[in-house]
Amino acid sequence: MAWLWLIIGGLFEVGFTTSLRHVDGFRNLPWTLAFLGSVAVSMALLEVASRSIPMGTAYAVWGGIGAVGTVIVGMAFYTEPTTTLRLLLILAIVAAIAALKLSA
Repeated sequence: MAWLWLIIGGLFEVGFTTSLRHVDGFRNLPWTLAFLGSVAVSMALLEVASRSIPMGTAYAVWGGIGAVGTVIVGMAFYTEPTTTLRLLLILAIVAAIAALKLSA
């Protein structure tokens, strides 16, 4: 169950990084609330997961999910570059996350 909470927490990390793009110095209230809510849920789920998963592994997986998800959101919705190198590097991060899961 801890791995499920960790994955969901990583997805909420994507939510807070995406929201951060729109907060406009924290003047845009709906996006600011989305950011704050996502940060709270993401951190809480990381904490819950780290009770059963070693903290280093949990943090690396959580951060990797957030990084990969944020890059994918950027490419899909914000016209960030989609190059072969970027896609290969994303694949490398996913492979590292899978290896951490298998080694835990």
